[in-house]
Amino acid sequence: MTHDLRVRFEDMGRKLAEKPHLKRLGALFSETVLIEIDGNEYYLAFHRGDLERVTEGPSRQTPWRFAIRTDAEALDKFWQPIPEPSFHDIFGFVKTGRGRIEGDILVLVKNLRFFKEFMALGRPEEAAA
Repeated sequence: MTHDLRVRFEDMGRKLAEKPHLKRLGALFSETVLIEIDGNEYYLAFHRGDLERVTEGPSRQTPWRFAIRTDAEALDKFWQPIPEPSFHDIFGFVKTGRGRIEGDILVLVKNLRFFKEFMALGRPEEAAA
């Protein structure tokens, strides 16, 4: 499953490159974000709104600004075409007790719309219509 998630994040990066409005929203976002799913770590390195690379962890040497930690089942619910209540938003992981958001929360909040829309790119295309 870990390889599948890396491929999915990379695919989300390709979708991001095709969304001019997201590129504008993320124009000032150049950070590394840690996404941890069931203990498996993925470092998403963004530069000016582009996803430059996805690196699998664990790594104690890779600095990150904020982290989202959750489980695979919760992430699968989030990535449904029409997510059930409390799984439509990244903060739903916290609200339901299925995840944590850690690190520099101010950076997340300043770029919240960009990052939330990026994470939603993992949903099937028909959900975006």
